Amino acid sequence: MPRGRLRPVDLAREHGLSTQAVRNYEEAGILPAAARTEHGYRTYTARHAQALRAFLALVPAHGHATATSIMRAANEGATEEALRLIDESHAQLLEDRRTLEAVEQALRSLVPPPAPSAEPSRAPSPAPKAEPGVTFIGPLARKLGIRPATLRKWEQAGLVEPRRDPATGYRVYSAADVRDAQLAHQLRRGGYLLEQIAPLIRQVRAAGGLAPLESALRDWQERLSARGRAMLRGAAALHTYLDEQE
Repeated sequence: MPRGRLRPVDLAREHGLSTQAVRNYEEAGILPAAARTEHGYRTYTARHAQALRAFLALVPAHGHATATSIMRAANEGATEEALRLIDESHAQLLEDRRTLEAVEQALRSLVPPPAPSAEPSRAPSPAPKAEPGVTFIGPLARKLGIRPATLRKWEQAGLVEPRRDPATGYRVYSAADVRDAQLAHQLRRGGYLLEQIAPLIRQVRAAGGLAPLESALRDWQERLSARGRAMLRGAAALHTYLDEQE
């Protein structure tokens, strides 16, 4: 084989991939089109090897789909499009960081649930509007910027447990329910699934505080930091690839 030419297996071995994966990446536009020998075998160069390094560095930072789009754009000479896609990922990471900050701020500002009364009251429950911290589904949905249907879905998942007004049948959200709804809302924005949030909410209720969420917040922060560092590595690898192209 002529000097400087690489086989699919040469690219594959560097990253522990199969030769079929390398061929698939070429067909997807992640790698530039390979030259062919007179017998039809693919031959690659150092440029293909660097393209593969760039792609594999971009995946942890931007995800497989976006990394694929970035490399396609780079290989087609659409550098501005590749940079725009990277900018969008950075903007999303910044938004995720702001969401985490909002969650932490929400936790600091949440009103603790009222302590249970030592003596049961024999008098009928006061009207919901007279109870401090009580609200209804419409006002709470507007406060969170979500639809009432979302709150009903959260109720079905056990994230909030409003009581029903005996006279009207309306859902009545106490201060503790509002706290749980705020936590659910912020965690959903952070990418947590309902089935992941439900046990956290139960722990908060059982512990009477927010300490159980500290571990989840630390994990969230670590994931954001890992993405940020991955973006640096991906940018460096792509920069090298683009420089070699030029």
